[in-house]
Amino acid sequence: MSLLCIPDPAQRADLAVFVERALRLDEAAVIRLHTRSDGLISAWVATGFDVLACRVLAGGLQPPDFTCSADALSSGLRSPDAAGWCDVGYSLDSAWRTALPPETGFYHLDDVPAVVLSGLARQGAELAREHAGPQGPPPSLLDQEVLHFTTADGTAAIPMRVVMALVAMGFIADDDQDIVRVRMSPTWLRIDGRYGSVFRRRGGPSLTVL
Repeated sequence: MSLLCIPDPAQRADLAVFVERALRLDEAAVIRLHTRSDGLISAWVATGFDVLACRVLAGGLQPPDFTCSADALSSGLRSPDAAGWCDVGYSLDSAWRTALPPETGFYHLDDVPAVVLSGLARQGAELAREHAGPQGPPPSLLDQEVLHFTTADGTAAIPMRVVMALVAMGFIADDDQDIVRVRMSPTWLRIDGRYGSVFRRRGGPSLTVL
């Protein structure tokens, strides 16, 4: 049995929303729960866009790192004990098929208005509806580079799949004041929204089978 403790009801509600959005993308989704070096908990899901999504919360895990069914996690969050502990069922560690990005080592590229990314995601969704086949949107649409940045090492780009994952997980607020922070490491692209972050391995898919 795996246990999750989130004492703050508001943060439990935030995680429940994260899990609900993960299940919208994949009804068989699994969630990786990981204790970070600073003691916080990171919740991870592999989206259908070949992008990892993450939400960070305060709490505890037993054991300190495990994967569970999103359905079981959703159920457990609805019935915590008085201290905030939730039974999230049996570990499904073999179902998690990629390494997690590092906690540190990212440098800041730029800040982008959230409304810009929301607009790009809407355009992408419209094109996906027009051109989707039996396997969903064509890879050429998802891999289209929609934002470019100049770095000390050259240029970097954000593909449409990252933008659509960020919006699908509800990580940004669509208002004129909200910004999205773009960061990079030598191996990962990271975008931080108000309500969570998405990650994609640079130069190839994030979901490398271990």
